[in-house]
Amino acid sequence: MPELPEVETIVRDLRPQLVGRTFTRADLVRESVLRFSEPASFRVRTEGRRIGSVHRRGKFIHLGLNGGDDLVVHLGMTGTLTLQSLDEPRAVHTHLVLDLDDQRQLRYRDPRRFGRVLLGRPGQLQASGALPNLGPEPLSPHFAISGFAEALRASGRQVKSVLLDQAMVAGCGNIYADEACFLARIRPDRRAHTLTRSEAGRLALALPVVMREAVRLRGTSFSDYRDGFGAKGEAFEALFVYGRGGLPCVRCGGTLRQTRVGGRTTVYCHRCQR
Repeated sequence: MPELPEVETIVRDLRPQLVGRTFTRADLVRESVLRFSEPASFRVRTEGRRIGSVHRRGKFIHLGLNGGDDLVVHLGMTGTLTLQSLDEPRAVHTHLVLDLDDQRQLRYRDPRRFGRVLLGRPGQLQASGALPNLGPEPLSPHFAISGFAEALRASGRQVKSVLLDQAMVAGCGNIYADEACFLARIRPDRRAHTLTRSEAGRLALALPVVMREAVRLRGTSFSDYRDGFGAKGEAFEALFVYGRGGLPCVRCGGTLRQTRVGGRTTVYCHRCQR
């Protein structure tokens, strides 16, 4: 958390605000958040650089800078990346502040410090392993023919464990894995290789549906997630199963069960997801 819908919301918020803007000053408050590139060169490689693009890959936010570098932010569990005015008080745990040429600041904050910042050329970041190899994007129009369903059926792991593997599908996390399994009527603890082609196809169709709905509602906020302007998302009230263990199923009225899959809390309906 944040997962694909939350990161996508932030990117959509920031893109029209940042593209064409220039970083005028960089304050790397906590150097340890920079996991690729040297802190000593960070200011030189960011100050005076114009932002040419803002996009997402999986859970990573990419800011393409003139000169060829990408500034990449992964929010981890508690990270936020927000646009704020210069005179707004800087919150505790703010690790990176980037001044813009319009008198605003882009601030990266992460209380638990599971997130990270990378700076380098895209090919260099990929070749070094700083950026992982990621699977197909659920929001891509080509996801249905990406081979995800076939790869899912070839795995001996539990379905949810496959969904959480970023090399199998980019951006899916604990929340939307549960939601997609519920929509597809598939038990998240089932072995993936036991799925029929029809079942795997249903799950491949369900993933984009739950992701797009969460993006429409601007992401799920429990405690830490905020959009690009610091506001909470509204998707929590629309969740069918995640976080609702012990409550009635919205589809059949049965009691939702809670277990653990791959070390993650998992909620499902034993009637609807057989």
